[in-house]
Amino acid sequence: MGHVIARVTATPATLELIAVLRDRHGPLMFFQSGGCCDGSAPMCYPAGEFNISDTDVYLGNLDGTPFYMGCEQFEYWEHTQLIIDVVDGNGGMFSLDNGTGRRFLTRSRLFTDEELAVLKQSA
Repeated sequence: MGHVIARVTATPATLELIAVLRDRHGPLMFFQSGGCCDGSAPMCYPAGEFNISDTDVYLGNLDGTPFYMGCEQFEYWEHTQLIIDVVDGNGGMFSLDNGTGRRFLTRSRLFTDEELAVLKQSA
């Protein structure tokens, strides 16, 4: 198993919505919300409008859009691959998907033992 294991991936519908939002707002970034007012939705912002801290974890990118998560939440989710999808509904109140009639949704799957071994070697 010599290939890179993605910690975050996107469905085709997600890539389409990212393209629409990028056309409207320019470069984007994601932060996986850990709760509070918008639940645990992946939040999409214009690049640079959400302050990433030194303790936030970069998980990868979705079509050139960086995706981050807080370190405490990462400790809980580190054994899973995040699959960012799009469903009908209202987006998070601070997320750019709000008002589009669609919203980002995080699905997940557990990494296999083999995938976890690759991830640990590449860390």
